[in-house]
Amino acid sequence: MKILVINPGSTSTKLAVYEDNEQVWRKSVFHSAKDLSVFHHINEQYEYRRLHVTEALREAGIPLCFDAIIARGGLLKPTPGGVYRINERIKHDLWHADMEHASNLAALIADELAASAGCPAFIADPVVTDELCDVARLTGIPEIPRISIFHALNSRAVSRNYAARIGKKYEELNLIVVHLGGGISVSAHHYGKVIDVNNALNGEGPFSPERAGTIPARQLVDLCFSGKYTYQEIRKMLNGRGGLLAHLGTTDVPTIVRWANAGDKKHKLVLESMIYTVAKQVGAMHVALHGQTDAVILTGGIANNKYCVALLREWLEGIARIVVIPGEDEMGALAMNALGALRGELPLQEYNPH
Repeated sequence: MKILVINPGSTSTKLAVYEDNEQVWRKSVFHSAKDLSVFHHINEQYEYRRLHVTEALREAGIPLCFDAIIARGGLLKPTPGGVYRINERIKHDLWHADMEHASNLAALIADELAASAGCPAFIADPVVTDELCDVARLTGIPEIPRISIFHALNSRAVSRNYAARIGKKYEELNLIVVHLGGGISVSAHHYGKVIDVNNALNGEGPFSPERAGTIPARQLVDLCFSGKYTYQEIRKMLNGRGGLLAHLGTTDVPTIVRWANAGDKKHKLVLESMIYTVAKQVGAMHVALHGQTDAVILTGGIANNKYCVALLREWLEGIARIVVIPGEDEMGALAMNALGALRGELPLQEYNPH
């Protein structure tokens, strides 16, 4: 099976071609700040990005002949995880999404190319994957329900990877997946469904290299009405300029570890505090699984850092087996989902947001 993968980010568009499980071509097309400056909204980049994709394929001598094209899922309305064939509803909701992100263009480009190639176009496990159990949705303020936004694609991919490694199916296990990146998500996977997870984008759960995580509500309200900050500045504190960056002026975890190892007390304390908030969230997800956790999987870029992994192990050893699958492979995960759908191993979901 020949599969094209399309994954747009803020300043690049990643492309890859797979033959079954093997990656046979990969390219990252970088978009300069000057090129992007002429666009005021993400949707305006559609034709620009699409042309870069087709040009990259043409330059590589790759004909538009695939068994499937799969794209990174954008900021759709909440929907269960899985593989979705791109339809008009998906395209409409991405084109009119409440939040702008380059990933919203991925399915639109994939669908157009797939029409020319005569093959299906898919998305899989978008960040808005929502399978929360009912009791996990409510907060003490009815107007503010909990929202599921997390690293769904990588979290489910490493879960399937681990299950296959031990000769089980993902749907047979209770797992806690800790994705350690610029944002941090800790998700409870109960027999193939993510029944609880912190909102890794909008201020919930652990603080991370650039996000503030859960903040004492009254103090945040006081800050909002102090007159010192604008609405946009407060939002940046929560997502973009919070976490390690707010405390230490950097998101570079290896550098922070070097300072901590050199005896700098502030760097050591802030880093250990972040890891502590992660460990507490793992404890919460262990409760969500009724204390029946088969394994805790550590993944994402920070899982490459032995110092941080060792700190987490100190807190988590008593919960369940700890498995480290560092980094993330979004391209491989998307290809794996497309291949599973083509082979009939993964059911095709119908996008019907609630």
